[in-house]
Amino acid sequence: MKLPLMVAALALSALMPAAHAANLQANGDPLDSARWQDMEKTFLAGHPFIFDPRVKVTGPADAENPLQVPITVDAIALGKVEEVVVFADFNPIVQILRFFPGDAAAYLGFRVKLQQSTPVRAAVRTTDGIWHVGGTWVNTVGGGCSAPSVGTALPAWQKQLNEVSARQWRDGELAGRLRLRVVHPMDTGLVAGIPAFHLQEIRLTDNKDQLLMRIETFEPVSENPVFTVQQQNAGRVRASGRDNNGNVFSVWID
Repeated sequence: MKLPLMVAALALSALMPAAHAANLQANGDPLDSARWQDMEKTFLAGHPFIFDPRVKVTGPADAENPLQVPITVDAIALGKVEEVVVFADFNPIVQILRFFPGDAAAYLGFRVKLQQSTPVRAAVRTTDGIWHVGGTWVNTVGGGCSAPSVGTALPAWQKQLNEVSARQWRDGELAGRLRLRVVHPMDTGLVAGIPAFHLQEIRLTDNKDQLLMRIETFEPVSENPVFTVQQQNAGRVRASGRDNNGNVFSVWID
């Protein structure tokens, strides 16, 4: 076991029953998930990593609506970040999204669908190639990934598909904050007769075409997704994207 993992495990073991403490020391996971080793193989693939409290993943301890679970990933304290991957251990589709900060901060708020209670994690790759992992447990009644979207049943949804609404904050404590909403059913493909239909990529660029952030989205992102980004400097932003059926959008946000 790597030394930082052992230290974290021993510190947490005093707060847990003996059986849980033994499992924690065996797999090194502060969230004590039976699937952590699978997640490590899938997303980290043998690359060096540490569990790092500077990667802050926040969400409700108890989520009443499994279709719309708010999650925020904040890795600003790590400095320059190359990539962030977000996943849920016990979801049928574990990968939620990836984002690549350019000139924006390593911060993203969004909503997810959860099938059952699960750890929700973020693995953050810094410029030295090390992955920094943080996460939180979210308890929920479940069923979020296997429920049909509401929008698909509405007759007007095709006319509004990929319609974007957004807001920027330029002053005060929220200066630089941008919130973006895209109309899209985000179907998982787990409902009989309804194929997977979801946004694949969103790019945010400034008025000089410099990348602020690129976001790769997958089926567990909630219907009509809302993203919150923290820019270094508030200014005019272009949002463009596409879904897995080739539908595209491109708008300016003032």
